[in-house]
Order: sequence, then C-alpha cells, then structure tokens
Amino acid sequence: MFTRWMATLLCMVCIGVLPVGLRAQEKTPADRALPVHGDTHPVLRPLDELMRRFVTEHELPGAALAVVRNGRVVYDRGFGWADREARRPVTPQSQFRIASLSKPITALGILLLVDQGRLRLDDPVLRYLPQYRPLPGKKMDPRWRQITIRHLLQHRGGWDRDRSIDCMFYPVEIAVATQGQLPAGIDQVIRFMMGWPLDFDPGRRYAYSNFGYCLLGRVIENRTGQRYAEWTQQHVLRPLGCRHVELGRTRLCHRAANEVRYYTRNDRVGFCVLADRFGQMVPAPYGTFTMETLDSLGGWIATARDMAVFGSAVARAAETGLLRPETARAITARPPGEPQRDKDGKPKKTYYGLGWMIREVAPGKYNLWHTGSLPGTSTLLVVRHDGFAWAVLFNMRNTAKGKRLSRTIDPLVHKAVDQVAWDKLPQQP
Repeated sequence: MFTRWMATLLCMVCIGVLPVGLRAQEKTPADRALPVHGDTHPVLRPLDELMRRFVTEHELPGAALAVVRNGRVVYDRGFGWADREARRPVTPQSQFRIASLSKPITALGILLLVDQGRLRLDDPVLRYLPQYRPLPGKKMDPRWRQITIRHLLQHRGGWDRDRSIDCMFYPVEIAVATQGQLPAGIDQVIRFMMGWPLDFDPGRRYAYSNFGYCLLGRVIENRTGQRYAEWTQQHVLRPLGCRHVELGRTRLCHRAANEVRYYTRNDRVGFCVLADRFGQMVPAPYGTFTMETLDSLGGWIATARDMAVFGSAVARAAETGLLRPETARAITARPPGEPQRDKDGKPKKTYYGLGWMIREVAPGKYNLWHTGSLPGTSTLLVVRHDGFAWAVLFNMRNTAKGKRLSRTIDPLVHKAVDQVAWDKLPQQP
C-alpha cells in the first residue's frame, strides 16, 4: 500500500526516534541535589527512601508517587525536576502524560454507560459508528460485524500490532492513504482501518490494541452527544475528585501550566509529523507522534494523586455504588477463548479484563494494574486487593539499560508499601 522507504521512515518516526549523536545534557551539582516536595511523615520513610534512591540511581529528571489506602490519600510527593532547564521541581500538583493509563478511564466511562442502559457490553461496535465508511475502493473485512464493545475493552477485537501495524502511530502514511490532512486525525485513522484486514477472528484471543480504545472513545461520543474529553471529565473524573486531568497537547509550547517537561536518554530526536515542521528533527516527545489523536487510548495528563484516587474508586465501585455489583464484577472476569500464554506456551495467571491487567491472588481477590509508555513518559497504576492503590509517574521512559521504568519500579513499590507501619500513621481529623 505504501512504498518501502515510507514504511521504513515512518516506522522510525513512530517507534520513537532516531539517535543522532546529540550530547546528553550534563548533570550539574543542582541536579544531584534532588528536590522533594509534598508532606510526609516518619512512618512513610520506606516510600521516601525508595523514590529518592530510584530517581537518583537511574538518573531521572523527575517522578511523582501517590498512595491511597482504603479511599484516603496517605502519600503524595514529587521528586526531582519537572523542568530541568527552568529549575522547576516536581510537586504534587505536577501533571504528567499518563499514556495508556487513559484506557482504564475510558473503560470506566463505557461501564457507566452500560449501567445507565445506554449500551450493552455485547453490542456490536459498528452500531455506534454509523458515520464511518472505508476509503473509496476498499472493502470492510466482514468480521468487523462480529466485534463487540466487550472485545474492544479486552483487546480481543481482531487487530494485532505485532503482525501488522499500530495505526495510531502512522499519522503520515494514513494521511497519504486518505489524501487528507497531515498528520492524520482520528476520523482518517478509522476510515483507513475499516479497509484493513483483521489479524484474527474477534474474541478468539488477546492482542493489545490502541485502535480498539480509539473506537471506544467514539462510542462514548455517539451515546452521549458530547466530545469524549468533555463528557469524561464531567461524568467520570470530576465526580471522583480527579480535577487535574485534561487532554495533553503535542507541542512543548502548548503544554499545560503545571505539566512537566519530557526527556529521553541521550536527547533522542525523530522526524516531525506535524504539517508545519514535517520532516524536521525534533525532540522525540514533541512531534514524532500526536497527542491529539490518542485521547481515549493515551491522551490524558494527570497528577499522581488523581490517578491513585481514580484507581481506588474503581476498586470500591460496587461498595460505593459507582457501578452496579454485576458490572463491577465484569471488570475482573477472565475472558473466554484462547488464553494469554507465556514464552513457554503455558496459560498466564494474569489476563486483561475490562480496561485492566488482572491477577487473582486468592479466591475472589484481585490485583489490578496498568502501565503507560510514550517517548519521555512511563507510568504505573496499581490497585491492590488489600485496599491500597498507587500511581507512579515519570517524565522519562526508560532506564539506562532500556527497560521501562514502570516495570522496574513495580515490585519495589509493593515492597515499600508493605514495609510501612500503617497502624502508626496518624489519622486525619
């Protein structure tokens, strides 16, 4: 469909970038004196020590950690620099791109509409996409008619980015194919994908799909008559007390007032996909992809506190009446069909439910979590079966060895939370 050189070029753009030998930013004595902001208590020392050590050892610009216990925020601190150049530290008010932590937000929005009777999980998604048609000369894979809302929530819709493409990160190729604006917008992406063959039968197996969550955002718009972000803020986030969550922007000059600056190892750069700077080399987090097309799958910015509060609310959804008990139980239900398998071919103990990774740790007790990743961003949201929820946000993506920061810190936060003597923490009045 596209020439080989374009596919190669865009692949480099979309996976984040070309190293071009730029000199990494030198560390100054001020960088080594790690700033820390937010209230704490001596009992919480294990969390402080973890974050100080982790940010310092991995030479990270900044990070934020918030912990909620049984619905109460018990820890909320920022570490390091929100903006090195401006000498602005991370604080509890700092907003980060949360990347795929956006997916649980979208999933909750869908479930609220289910409880309101405005759609059903097993409805075909095409019922709520009447305005979309394949591009001229293209035919829709007939299996599209089998795709349900539940399939999309569980990443079982039929697209496998390891076998074909992750269309949300091919904005130039799709703009060329659709003969539309550059970079391609959401409508262009959907029309393009309606002419793209599915990689497997819907519902048969799991394959992580950003595109599926793009469609869920459009379903919300169809059922509410409002833009995805507007409705989600009004009816999902603000009622839970998450008041510093908004959609992010692509350009550095458009970042929100409290938003951090994003950094990459060795100051990596890539080809810009924005029309007015197309083909120029730009910092990887600022123009090699477009935040505006990621809304319902990865477009939000938020504070760590917002995300920990959100996670805790989902964990207590049936208890508080946020969701009907049967709807809340559906989040953790193991999907039917072919199970996810490990590298040895054995079924995994973990699986993807309705917007979350799930592990059953005891009969009827579950840990839920999600990670997020973009150039310059790594995020983690955990909801544990014992009443704890936490969010860790970074303004860098990887360790020096190329490992995701979210995966690296995950077991360390579990350990630090367990080391805190929670019964000695004073109760808030």
